[in-house]
Amino acid sequence: MVTCNCFTISDGEMQEVGVGLYPSMSLLNHDCDPNCVIVFEGRHLLLHAVKAIQPEEELTVSYIDVLVPTLERQTQLKKQYCFLCECQRCKSRDKDADMLAGEERAWNRVRECIAKAEEHQSQEQWDQVLAMCQTVIDNNQDVLPDRNIYLLRMLDCAMDACIHLSRWEEAVRYGTRTLQPYRLYYTGFHPVRAVQLMRVGKLQSHQGMLREALETLKQAFEIMKVTHGGEHSLTLDLKQMLGECQAEMNQT
Repeated sequence: MVTCNCFTISDGEMQEVGVGLYPSMSLLNHDCDPNCVIVFEGRHLLLHAVKAIQPEEELTVSYIDVLVPTLERQTQLKKQYCFLCECQRCKSRDKDADMLAGEERAWNRVRECIAKAEEHQSQEQWDQVLAMCQTVIDNNQDVLPDRNIYLLRMLDCAMDACIHLSRWEEAVRYGTRTLQPYRLYYTGFHPVRAVQLMRVGKLQSHQGMLREALETLKQAFEIMKVTHGGEHSLTLDLKQMLGECQAEMNQT
């Protein structure tokens, strides 16, 4: 009962920090293209609408990260929540072709590398993470587009490793490559895309790319004020970052 009804508690950057049981929110049903999202402020669960909701329309959230193909989503939902998802997105297999774009043999090899990269990541072995990701990304640049979800995960890992190793220029390069795929998969107002834009904008600002940073941070803010709300601590941090970036641009 707890497994089916608990929520993964995440910090401001959507990193998992624990689980919690929120009985009233457990009444919400799943949709792979929901009209609401859940974010946290500490232990407080916040439910925000991300679409126009009609009277009598059911409120829905996504129980899982939707950055996986239809069959994998359905398998995960069946295993953990004991139902077969037949939402409109699953019926149409929306974006499956994009997620698995490129040569199948190539993305199967990349998929096999992800677990090892994440193992190094969990142990904070950032040099090993970066070396592995760079090799995989470079070896597949001609056969896999950035929108392939397995290559995209490698780009994310590479960016994280570069941040921890203070290799800022490379972090910006890898992070920038994730933005178009994130826009494709996390459509509309989605907290994951907002956080990614904020991270990349912060890196751009750090590197003196003020014009690019301002545009990226503005995009993040337009999404985050809907997904997190204007008074969320992360939204306030982003607003301050925007102000500082604009002030620095004015000075230069």
